[in-house]
Formats: sequence, C-alpha cells, structure tokens
Amino acid sequence: MRPVHTSALLLVTACLWAAALLPQRPTLYLIGDSTVKNSTDKGEGGMWGWGHFIDAYFDTTRIKIENHAIGGRSSRTFLTEGRWEKIRTALKPGDFVMMQFGHNDAGAINDTLRARGTIKGIGDETAEIDNLITKKHEVVHSYGWYLRKYVAETKARGATPIVLSLVPRNGWRDGKVMRGADNYGKWASEVAKADADGKLKTYFIDLNELVARKYDVVGDSALLQATYFVKDNVHTNAAGAKLNAAAVVEGLKQLKACPLNQYVK
Repeated sequence: MRPVHTSALLLVTACLWAAALLPQRPTLYLIGDSTVKNSTDKGEGGMWGWGHFIDAYFDTTRIKIENHAIGGRSSRTFLTEGRWEKIRTALKPGDFVMMQFGHNDAGAINDTLRARGTIKGIGDETAEIDNLITKKHEVVHSYGWYLRKYVAETKARGATPIVLSLVPRNGWRDGKVMRGADNYGKWASEVAKADADGKLKTYFIDLNELVARKYDVVGDSALLQATYFVKDNVHTNAAGAKLNAAAVVEGLKQLKACPLNQYVK
C-alpha cells in the first residue's frame, strides 16, 4: 500500500504546485461611503449602495470584487480609521481601486458628533486639531490631498486607481438636478486629471454627471424621490442603486484604454 500512498502524495503536491503557478485573479476594490455600500449591505431600511449590484456587470470568474465602502465615512475618516491600510497592504499588481467620496467631507472638521470633514478643494493647506472624538492630535488635509494619497499608494502597489465623482442628491435647481461641478465633482476630476500620465494612469468617471442626466429625465423631485430614494435625499433604494451601478459601468466603458474593461461582461 505504501507505493499507492506515495503516488497520491505526489499527485496532491503536483496539483498544489500547479495551483500556485496559476495567475491570481485581480481584485477590484471599492472604497467610499453609504452611497456605495449602506450599513451591512443587506438593505436595511430599504437602502442600498451601488457597489452591491456592480458585480452583475463583471465576469467574476476572472476578477474578484470587494466592496469596502462604509456608511458615514469621508475621504479622511476612511483613512484615519485604518480601513485604507488593510486594502493598501493587500493590493497587488493588476488590481483596481474605485474610489468615491464627497458626501461626508463637507461636515465639521472637529466636533463631538462625527469630526469627519476635510478642507475644501485640492490644495496642500492643513488644519491641526485635537480631535474631540478620538482625543488625538490630528493634522487634517484637503479633500484632494486624501484622494491623491489613495491614488499614489494604489499606483505604488502596481494597481490602477479609478476616481469617481460623487453620486448626486435629490436636489433641484431650474428644473434640473444640482451637479457637483463646482465642488466635490470638480475636485475629484482635477485630482485624476493632474495624475493621468505614466504607465499606470489615473482614470476618472464623472458619475455625478452621468447619474444627474438620468435623474433629470424623471422630471421632478417628488417623483425622483419615490422612484429612486428612501426617506432622505441621499440614500438610494434598490432601483436607485442599480441605476447608479449601471452608470458606473457606462462611464467605465467610455474609458477605452482602462484595463478594467477587459473584465466587463
């Protein structure tokens, strides 16, 4: 019986070696706030983020998708809570990071409720605080600074960053949904465009504009609320999250050179 055991062991060893030599599937990491993943991603209160539905557009036998977004976080607190570090250390060449922040960046820089705000814009100015929640001294940067950090550290690991402008709220002006073209949408675009050279490009999807155009077609705030949102003007229901996910892929397909497109169904 010993030769049989030896043969079986050799076969198992050979299989393990073969598996080890196979190329690993790349991973698409999603980072952001509740509009990307709400709560525990189980539809609490009817709320869904678009990241829950994005895998339907990809060949998941060839690419993994990990949604690390979490409600209530800004570009700053996603970093300071250590959530980005876990992703950064796991990144490998060929991976992708989609990042969408902005909804929570406009909050207070230092208070006892959230302390999650960032300095407006993309500059290098800072604000030193003694954080009223963490009780730690902290240097707070601009929204653009945090995005640039995610972009640079993604590239440093051989992965590809894709910056997205934030999905629009149900807010209307002059018969159209209000855009983020003068604030966070603009700043996200500027970060990506400023860093679009080199072998590993930084790609930009203007998700704010893509989704706003679809919302405009609905016609008014009340109907839009009933169709795509829950009780507030930020969080989407399943239909709204699916619309946003489709818009993400629509924007991705417009980036002809982006290597993530090879995994789209």
